[in-house]
Amino acid sequence: MRLLFAGTPEVALPSLRALIGSAHDVVAVLTRPDAPRGRGRGMAASPVAALAREEGIRRLTPRTLREDGVAEQLADLGVDAAPVVAYGNIIPAHLLDVPTHGWVNLHFSLLPAWRGAAPVQRALIAGDEVTGASTFRIEQGLDTGPVYGTLTEDVRPRDTAGELLARLAVSGAGLLVATLDAIADGSARPQPQGTDGLSHAAKLEAADARVRWVDPALAVDRLVRGCTPAPGAWTTLPDGSRLKLAPVRPRPDVDDLRPGEMRAGKHEVLVGTGSVAVALGDVAPAGKGWMAAEAWARGARPAPGTILGPSS
Repeated sequence: MRLLFAGTPEVALPSLRALIGSAHDVVAVLTRPDAPRGRGRGMAASPVAALAREEGIRRLTPRTLREDGVAEQLADLGVDAAPVVAYGNIIPAHLLDVPTHGWVNLHFSLLPAWRGAAPVQRALIAGDEVTGASTFRIEQGLDTGPVYGTLTEDVRPRDTAGELLARLAVSGAGLLVATLDAIADGSARPQPQGTDGLSHAAKLEAADARVRWVDPALAVDRLVRGCTPAPGAWTTLPDGSRLKLAPVRPRPDVDDLRPGEMRAGKHEVLVGTGSVAVALGDVAPAGKGWMAAEAWARGARPAPGTILGPSS
């Protein structure tokens, strides 16, 4: 089949590579425009655009799909299907039927669980033990279309959102190719989504990633891992400055610290929660890079009983 691949970030690359190596023909990619990236904030192409350039594939980079001429551009491609992986733009209703077999989305959850922008992060924060990926045909509702296929993935005890998403991106690429193969040979049988297990995965904002130390240690652990690497978990020091947090570890043997109370030792830094304490991993004070929490504490010399906030 002739394909238009729609995707933008690094997580879409395994699928694009798999499709380039498949029996299908990726005739163009649809991706977000160049944007400021890196420390210098210079303009750079998206990861998908960069790979397409390397492969000599045509690149379409409209700011929105409602721009003048976009519908005509897409129609002129004459594609059979448009696989989508983390594109980052809504597909307007008037474009849904432009590809013969529609837009086929690879979504990183077991639909109808975690419909929305942050399925992997929300699954981790909720404490799901199993997640997965689904392919479905896009319709006007948010991730509501009929499902072609699914795969499952165990959530490991120390997974971060970045690690879990990286695994799903690789396994999901195979699912996406298999789905398009089935569409091509006529064997695909998409099934309507049920309502059992329906949940929504709203985008995580920076405010969502602020640790509430009154929460139990298990919830703090899940929040930090679910927000790693983005948007990045954080707390505040007594002076009001932010302290970024890498994954923490619950310490079931330490239960004498109040929520938010910090105890800095030679080999670890503990913080109290609503249950037992957690040991901080790497931290990043405002304006500085990541370092081990104990190394930061040696330089910062927090007073005994220092409270990180908010504790309630």
